[in-house]
Parts: sequence; C-alpha cells; structure tokens
Amino acid sequence: MESTSTSTIAQALTRAIVEHKLLPGTKLAEQKLADHFGVSRTLVRQALFQLSQNHLVTLEPARGAFVSTPSVEEARQVFAVRKMLEIEMTRNFAQNVTPKQLKALRDHVKQEAAAMGGTDVSSRTELLGDFHVRIAELMGNEVLAQMLSDLISRCALITLMYQSASAAAHSHEEHEAIVQAIAARDVEGAVQLLQEHLEHVEQGLQFERDIPSNDLSMALSTITV
Repeated sequence: MESTSTSTIAQALTRAIVEHKLLPGTKLAEQKLADHFGVSRTLVRQALFQLSQNHLVTLEPARGAFVSTPSVEEARQVFAVRKMLEIEMTRNFAQNVTPKQLKALRDHVKQEAAAMGGTDVSSRTELLGDFHVRIAELMGNEVLAQMLSDLISRCALITLMYQSASAAAHSHEEHEAIVQAIAARDVEGAVQLLQEHLEHVEQGLQFERDIPSNDLSMALSTITV
C-alpha cells in the first residue's frame, strides 16, 4: 500500500508539471503536499525522491525540494537525445507499420485536433507530448516508451520556461504530416518530417525569457489524484 501511495503522488505531481500547473522553481513543501494528498510526509518525501531521479524535481540540502529549472545547455542536450531516439524509432515504425497501428496513431491525431479546437491547455499539452510516446507503445517497446515519456516530461519544463506561445501552434499540423508520410510508406519522408518537427520546437525556444514562478497552494488547488 505504501508503494502504491508513493507512486500515486509521484504520478499526480508529474502530471501537474507536464500540464504546466506546477512551474519551474516552485518550492514543494512536504507538509503542504502531505496535507493535500492526505498522507504522511514520509510518503511525500519518497515521491519527491522518485521525481528527482527523473530530473523533474531538484532536492537541495537544508532548503527542500523544488520543481527543476532546466538550464539552456540541459535543454539542448534533451533535444539532442530525443532526435537520436526518435529518428530511428520513426524509421522502424514507418518500415513495419500495420493497418491497426496506423489507425491507432490516426485516432490519436484526431484527439489532438479536437483538443486544439478547445480551451483545455492541459489536455492539448498532454496529447501533443503523448504522440511520440504512442508510437513507441504501438511498436510494443515499453522500454523506449518509458524513456521517451521521461524525456518528454523534461521537455514540458523546458518548453514552459523557454517556448513562445506562437512556436507551439504548429506541432499538431506537423504530427499530421508525419502520419500522412507513414501512411504513404514514405519512410525517409516521415523521418525527415520528424527531424524537422523537433528542430522547429527547439528553434522556437527563447532562452532569454524570464523564468515563470508559481505558488504551491494555488497550484495544489488544481491537482487531483
């Protein structure tokens, strides 16, 4: 039961970070989190340690836990790793895709389109990130899916800190183009589009932006388990 509780807290906090409810630099006070989730500070501490292993939380001696604030260099390294992983993943998927896998990916892009037309920024952010993880899941590669999920969670922090609103607008259209290339069995075209997509996101980062801040109490009012 204790392990489940720790995992539940970690998942809720991860989701809050990915959905931009908890912003970089936010202090994660153990007692406030324990009161919110109705658990002991020990379980909260374990969850925060778990998130620190995924680089979403920074633990500072004598100061406590904070939502991580990725540096410019870390941002560039995260995108470099994503390119290495996702280019080969996309090539493999496009070469071996089945009609069932293609339908599942198209269904995901339809969900993106619906979210783009709505006002729920959290759903839109989550779906756009999940597109990349979904390909790994459809390939049946759970290790790759988990690695990408961790990287994309880190990217959520990076884009929140450095991405302009206009730079995020074209991700859905680029996902659609990638799926169309895969459907046409245009393997190298799909790979090229994926590479350009990641480059567009990275080029849209504005590293001179001020770091956003947030209050934990305000953020917790929007977080559920």
